[in-house]
Amino acid sequence: MKNNLLIHLGLALLRIVPSALLMTHGYPKLQKLISGDTEWLNPIGIGQAPSLFLAMLGEFICPILIIIGFKTRWAAIPSAITMFVAAFIFHASDPLGKKELALVYFTIFVVIFLLGPGKYSVDKK
Repeated sequence: MKNNLLIHLGLALLRIVPSALLMTHGYPKLQKLISGDTEWLNPIGIGQAPSLFLAMLGEFICPILIIIGFKTRWAAIPSAITMFVAAFIFHASDPLGKKELALVYFTIFVVIFLLGPGKYSVDKK
């Protein structure tokens, strides 16, 4: 019984802490969008504004959903894809040290997708 409690506490920490940290990267993107400044990178060739919007979605909006545990598995997908693009497209030619953070986030969001939110989430209420 105690082991089960620790698993769900661990899943909550895995959801909440990395998502809150990732939001610090997404908030400036949200501010850019709100101000109407859509000049951004275009790593996958869909245009600057759509790229900025998708990055903000994966780094700010989806982490909010993951923190509260609402539609957690679905919300983890855009965050994982955003980190995949950051690591393997945007930082493709950079050394491992430059892409390491994106790889860590990518791994965390894939694990959240695979394991789900745990008991301490809106999804489980």
